[in-house]
Amino acid sequence: MGLDVMTYNLKFDDRGTATNNAWTTRRPIMARLLAQEVPHLLGTQEGLYDQLTQIHQDLSTQQQKRRYDWIGEGRGGGSHDEYMAVFYDRDRLVPEEYEHFWIYQDPLTIGRKWDDASGSPRMVTWVLFRDTETKRRFYAINTHLDDQSAASRQASVDLIRKQMNKTQENGLPKFDTGLPCVVTGDFNVPARKGEKVYDAMLKDGRLVDAWMTAKARGPVYATWNDWVDPQPKDDRIDWILVTPKVIVETASINVYRENGQWPSDHCPVQATLTLP
Repeated sequence: MGLDVMTYNLKFDDRGTATNNAWTTRRPIMARLLAQEVPHLLGTQEGLYDQLTQIHQDLSTQQQKRRYDWIGEGRGGGSHDEYMAVFYDRDRLVPEEYEHFWIYQDPLTIGRKWDDASGSPRMVTWVLFRDTETKRRFYAINTHLDDQSAASRQASVDLIRKQMNKTQENGLPKFDTGLPCVVTGDFNVPARKGEKVYDAMLKDGRLVDAWMTAKARGPVYATWNDWVDPQPKDDRIDWILVTPKVIVETASINVYRENGQWPSDHCPVQATLTLP
């Protein structure tokens, strides 16, 4: 049975009034998008605590096909600042273990930037899931890389790969390297060869780009829409990566909007996976 996965930068709630692009305007549109797509696994970026609780409410009230829960922590610690939250269909997926770490020399130090050039603290949330349909287990890794510091982005790649390859220390649990991984995130660089972050994530074959390995995929668009009409160009800064034995049945970029109003300044990327 296919596992429907989505990565989605929600665009944080800037607490603005109900004008174009304010969260109060966007929330019902996003609720309808998610109620239509109902992914089993949703990795989000930028969401604030109140925003995430509202999304959870919307997922819980607008449709009954799937029941959701979520895991996350603010990058400022507790409920503070933006989350790399992981929503999941709680009938299909059972979390067995989870952890958060920060992109910093000591990854358990909360809320610190990698360097002075960094725009903000960055972090990773990961969850070990058991799939109740297939009885298989897999890791979901969700992140949002820095938009300003190349050094921070490279450090993010290094820490994620160390975690995946069971070499991460500093008190973090070690991964079972025999299990598949699904990585979701806003990487803030295009998914193309020659980009250092992209090349580094894929360099040893431990991960592949789900978009490129999909049996079928929809039209390509820039995933940062900047509130304008969809741009038909391969400028995917939001990615789904998987370990090579994961079969990617389909991949798509969702350009849902209503009367020209986007639910976020990013388009969600979706994939249907078959776990090995």
